[in-house]
Amino acid sequence: MLSFLTHKPIAHRGLHDGNQDCFENSLSAFDAAIAGDFAIELDVQLSADNKAIVFHDRELDRLTAESGTVAARSASELRHIMLGGTSDHVPTLAETLERIDGRVPVVIEMKDNGARNSELAKAVASDLEDYDGPAAVMSFDHDLLAAFSDTGSDAPLGLTAEGIGAHALAEHNKALAYGISFVSYHVKALPNRFVDHVRKELGLPVITWTVRTPEDVEATRLHADQMTFEGFHPTG
Repeated sequence: MLSFLTHKPIAHRGLHDGNQDCFENSLSAFDAAIAGDFAIELDVQLSADNKAIVFHDRELDRLTAESGTVAARSASELRHIMLGGTSDHVPTLAETLERIDGRVPVVIEMKDNGARNSELAKAVASDLEDYDGPAAVMSFDHDLLAAFSDTGSDAPLGLTAEGIGAHALAEHNKALAYGISFVSYHVKALPNRFVDHVRKELGLPVITWTVRTPEDVEATRLHADQMTFEGFHPTG
């Protein structure tokens, strides 16, 4: 069922160029990933009108000429905000899924939206309800994992995680109660006993983030099942 998650290297926020001409989480970056036959990882926040928006940060400032939060703008308002000096606008998840159209797998990371996490989970589940392509959902936040599980969506759900300390690993183990189907782990924290348990004893796939160096590629090869990469084009 989850072979799509490990079959192709996963382009982190699409196949962007470090926000020079092709910005992260843009339709152009997703088009480039599709052209390269890579899977796509993207991030979602919640708009003021409860729509899932493809954007990593809470604030608009880093990637646009606007200031303030994504949560303060409606989806329609965000659609008219350009990413940097490009012709790409801030897209909705629904628009993005329509663009990808099942051509490559997509991995959707839900970002912590605090008291509105339940609404974000519902928005993502709604957008995926009629989507026919391979797609999975993940989050660092346990509240979001629980909220997405409660939607009844059949999309595979994963834990995004990092750390090697006893407390961190114990918290990660708690996430298993949400019925997760995979784990996305910080490549610099490999190997560790949680990832070993997930792969070897539970038989669940592990992908890594964010792979940028040959050493990261090798760590993924040795201790995980696929990489989420940035800044280079994987071969082979």
